[in-house]
Amino acid sequence: MELWQVPLLFSRLPMFPFFDLAHYVVSVMALKEQRGAVEVSVRSPVACWFSAMLYCFGGSVLSSLMLAEPPVAFLAKGTNILLASSVWYLVFYCPQDIFYRCFAFLPLRLLVAGMKEVTRTWKITAGIAHADSRFKDAWLVMVAVGWARGAGGGLISNFEQLVRGVWKPETNELLKMSYPVKVTLIGAVLFTLQHSQCLPIARHNLVFLYTIFLVVSKVTMMLTRSAASPFAPFEAALGHMFFGLQKTPSKVKGEGATSSNGSSVCDRSSSEQHHDGVKKRQAKKTD
Repeated sequence: MELWQVPLLFSRLPMFPFFDLAHYVVSVMALKEQRGAVEVSVRSPVACWFSAMLYCFGGSVLSSLMLAEPPVAFLAKGTNILLASSVWYLVFYCPQDIFYRCFAFLPLRLLVAGMKEVTRTWKITAGIAHADSRFKDAWLVMVAVGWARGAGGGLISNFEQLVRGVWKPETNELLKMSYPVKVTLIGAVLFTLQHSQCLPIARHNLVFLYTIFLVVSKVTMMLTRSAASPFAPFEAALGHMFFGLQKTPSKVKGEGATSSNGSSVCDRSSSEQHHDGVKKRQAKKTD
């Protein structure tokens, strides 16, 4: 096998069962680590199971809704549902929490996290191809569906929280995007351009390079325990260039308080000076 064949062979990797299994393990473990998820699993296993399925198949649900297709179509994949449900049961109800502790071991967690990022690339490309079959050469539709398919679990996180009885609108991904959602959007744009033949690169080469970037960045962030996005400097520069720097409400409020305090101090000093002047005039009259 020659070196140039590696990207081509990589792009033909089947996701089922090993990569899909890694995706389910990482997704359900992320659910368990949410505050209150363990209590929900004890109080209502059905709600916990449904939340786990949204974590695992959120991209399929959201992309189906966007294309006016049945959002429950993912339930027709009986083997995948059985595999994901088995992972859910072992993560939440395995005796002594053995299954969760096993995959929480750092080397194993790095392995399954990297494998999950591989599935992200496959989901983006599948979403773009499916959108193109429904809406030919509709760039925005392809980007939106590819983004939804690859990062649907994050984009519908508010709905998933409602299933567990939690309402946190401030966690909306559109208000403050997490790194996985951002990098999926970038991937959806790149693969849409490649699919429309506007990007001069073969599909398998782009799949290989993008996936390598995903895996390396994910593993690096986990090893360094950094939640900062690698795109933060570019985001700051582009935000300053196109939208300008805007003061946050807290700063504006603080400045308002400072100015009001300053004006009150000035008022007090002027009143004190006036009072002293009155006293001096009275003293002169007395003399």
